Amino acid sequence: MQYTQNYFYLCKTPLSAEGPEHVEIITRAEDSEDFPRVFKEYEELRSHAFNDDDIYSVVRADDIYDLVRTGTEKQAKELAYDKAEQEIITNLQHRVMQGKDPNAKAILKEVYDIEE
Repeated sequence: MQYTQNYFYLCKTPLSAEGPEHVEIITRAEDSEDFPRVFKEYEELRSHAFNDDDIYSVVRADDIYDLVRTGTEKQAKELAYDKAEQEIITNLQHRVMQGKDPNAKAILKEVYDIEE
């Protein structure tokens, strides 16, 4: 067994992401003492998507932010995209139902093969 160092990566996945290559690594915690800084930034970036009851709502999100723990940036992007994919679809479907985003329908069709 070979040991690999794991880090916490703060990742941003745009609603238009088509795969892990579109995930952005914002920062990473270099060690456990650095984790509170990364977690605070994570909470600040997600703050716009909380409702009046302070509950996170994926349909309010402009981008999907995730904290993932892994060894490399490539793995972090893959994990973040995998975690965000269902939330992206839910967000886009909501935008289509609300009629607020004309691009949402096209993204659902072209990227996820979902007809709304």
